[in-house]
Amino acid sequence: MSVSVRSILDAKGRNVVTTGSTTTLSEAAKILNEKRIGAIVIVGADGRISGIFTERDVVNAVAKHGIDSLDKQVASLMTAKVHRCREDTTVDELMELMTQKRFRHVPVEEKGKLTGIISIGDVVKSRIREIELEAEQIKAYIAG
Repeated sequence: MSVSVRSILDAKGRNVVTTGSTTTLSEAAKILNEKRIGAIVIVGADGRISGIFTERDVVNAVAKHGIDSLDKQVASLMTAKVHRCREDTTVDELMELMTQKRFRHVPVEEKGKLTGIISIGDVVKSRIREIELEAEQIKAYIAG
């Protein structure tokens, strides 16, 4: 049985770096760098997800607009159609979504409320733990 997103969040924490849509690319890039993260969830005044701004969005903006992109608001540069998952989503389901859509970060939402974010690194770590546990169980069975 596959591990759920909930168990990953329980292990890593539920803190999500967020900002508003009027943040500039320059400010967002500083946040990404200082926090050592690959994505910021953009939220509206109501706290609901309105977009996601990633390292890939920085690259796209600079490629399209050059130095002028630094003063643009993330609202015009972010990915507005955000694919989300829920805490009961399985890691297998999440891996499928991330692979098909080529996402490296997926916000977790419950009842319209942001409850966490899962990165591809989190998914890989979870799968490695799962495989290591399976190997230990097989070793114990064989030895036992």
